[in-house]
Amino acid sequence: MPDPANKKLMIVVSSDPRSSHRPAEAIRLAAGIVAWRKVDVTLFFTGPAVAAVNSDADDFVDAESYTQYLPLLSEHGRPLLVDSESQPPPSTQRIECNTISRQQFYAEAGAASYLMRF
Repeated sequence: MPDPANKKLMIVVSSDPRSSHRPAEAIRLAAGIVAWRKVDVTLFFTGPAVAAVNSDADDFVDAESYTQYLPLLSEHGRPLLVDSESQPPPSTQRIECNTISRQQFYAEAGAASYLMRF
C-alpha cells in the first residue's frame, strides 16, 4: 500500500468534449480533489479529448467547466499532460500543457496510486 502522504491520481481523458460530458466531469473531479490537497492529481488528455485544451470551449458539453476549472488546476501547479500523438500545433493551445510521449505516459501511470479514465 502506498504511503498515504504520497497518493497520486492519474486521470486519463479520451472522450470528445464536443459530444460528451465526460471530459468536463473529469476536470470538475480533478479540481475538487486538488482543492482537498491530500492527493496529487495529474490529467492526461489523449485522442479527441485534446480539444479540451486546444479549442474554444463554447462548443463543448458543459462548457463552463473548462473555463472555470482548467485554470484552477494550473494555478494549483497540477500538470496537464497531452499525448504527443494527439497533439495539434502548440500555437493552438489555450492553456499551458506538457506534451508527453506514450512511454512517458506509461511511466507516469505506473507511478500513480490510482488511475481513472473518462
